[in-house]
Amino acid sequence: MKRFLGAIQFLTVLPVRGKTAEPARAAIYFPLVGALLGAAAWLVPTALGKLAFLIFITGGLHEDGLADVADAVREGRPAERILAILKDSRIGTYGALALIFSILFRWQALETATLPRLVAALAVSRAAMVMLAYVSHPTGSGLGAAFVSGVRRWAVALVAMQAVAAAALCGWEGAAMLAAAGVSVALLRAWFHARIGGVTGDCLGAAEQVTQTLALGIGAWRAFIW
Repeated sequence: MKRFLGAIQFLTVLPVRGKTAEPARAAIYFPLVGALLGAAAWLVPTALGKLAFLIFITGGLHEDGLADVADAVREGRPAERILAILKDSRIGTYGALALIFSILFRWQALETATLPRLVAALAVSRAAMVMLAYVSHPTGSGLGAAFVSGVRRWAVALVAMQAVAAAALCGWEGAAMLAAAGVSVALLRAWFHARIGGVTGDCLGAAEQVTQTLALGIGAWRAFIW
């Protein structure tokens, strides 16, 4: 129970009383918490309402990571400068643009979102964070570095099983979500390691946003094509 509560505490702004497990130990419940968030969002009647609910209940945690990474990782910048920008709480032009495109894309995708699609997309995107942490080296310091260092193989196995189970609700669309998540994790891992020698907490947040956007887009592919 401490690990489940720890996952809720880490991934949402919901108040959690009592002692909880550290994020790395709570990671085994990340996909489950994501699935619950997706199910709760489905109850909100409009696409914009669903998106606002997800942003507010998570405190914009992952959006913050996406914006920081977009601002920091520009061609030609040294690793030290990138890490300094990642620690900066201010949002620049690239970060703002990344957020705008992410929000607009997900807003459109949520217009046709079903309960299975929301559950699968939110579970798979949270699983992607754990997968990226496991295959990466930590860089910098802080909670993100501790999380990356603490994820274990058995936790990854449990996370993968939850992601597959959630994706199975969507049939071939779920399989495509898993494939997109795998490719995203591999590409982001290579990119982050090439630029800063590992990943930070912001990198994990950016990975969640990229994977969630792709998963929701796959689930709503008919809306985008037709």
